[in-house]
Amino acid sequence: MRITVRHRIEVKVGEGNPRAVQHLLLTPLPSRLQTVAEWRIEAPGMDDATGFIDAFGNRAHLSSQTVPEARFAIEASGVVETHDRNGVVGRLDRDPVPSLFRRVTPLTKPVGAVTSRFRSAPREGKDRIALFHALMTRVGEVLGEQAEAQSQSQSQSQDGAGPSQGQSQAQDTEAVAEAADFAHLFIGALRAFDVPARYVTGYLAPADGDTLSGLHAWAEAWDDSLGWIAFDPMLNLCPGERHVRLASGLDAFSAVPVRSVPAIEPPESTEVDVSAD
Repeated sequence: MRITVRHRIEVKVGEGNPRAVQHLLLTPLPSRLQTVAEWRIEAPGMDDATGFIDAFGNRAHLSSQTVPEARFAIEASGVVETHDRNGVVGRLDRDPVPSLFRRVTPLTKPVGAVTSRFRSAPREGKDRIALFHALMTRVGEVLGEQAEAQSQSQSQSQDGAGPSQGQSQAQDTEAVAEAADFAHLFIGALRAFDVPARYVTGYLAPADGDTLSGLHAWAEAWDDSLGWIAFDPMLNLCPGERHVRLASGLDAFSAVPVRSVPAIEPPESTEVDVSAD
């Protein structure tokens, strides 16, 4: 599938700052699941930005501005060809050792409601993959009803009227936060069983009958035979052609697309257009 992405992010650093710096994780890398046909990042100071591979194996950039505007935009855009491999990412170039992703963080603490029924479940060979799928389903059971109730409440509050631009942006932000909750709960369950697991940011293309698209989050679990395998707990499936992988980390905090210093508030995605053909 050919996916076109345009992601605009607004950064507010306030007035009177002599310098500002942004750490950008906005560059997708090639893998078994995707081929990057073209990609570019437009931002103040990007022409002199330093590019490098970070500790988690992501392509990162550091851009800086001298006497920056109090408010400016960063835009990432391009075309990615995606391939359905049943979620099997394998081993990426310059990946860190998988054991790094056994580390539990405040966002990925295990929850007994998910893990308790799998304490004695077999975890080797084919049983290991079956456990991954069972945990993903269980995460959906624990969080699914809450997400559905919240969605119904939002729908009723609109009284049948179309959402305004501000409402649409708020819904997009809530969708990303919801996906992050699913991913964190899944990762926490895997790490509780000593399975390396990592958080992934990326983009989701729209599907027929499904309005969910844009910036998204999911997870990857490690298998000694297959390497990294992607799981999308929010959609209860292994990512396929609709998913564009951007970056990974221990959790959402370490894989945030843009981190700015200084910042009077977190960078905000003001426009995310994802289309497929």
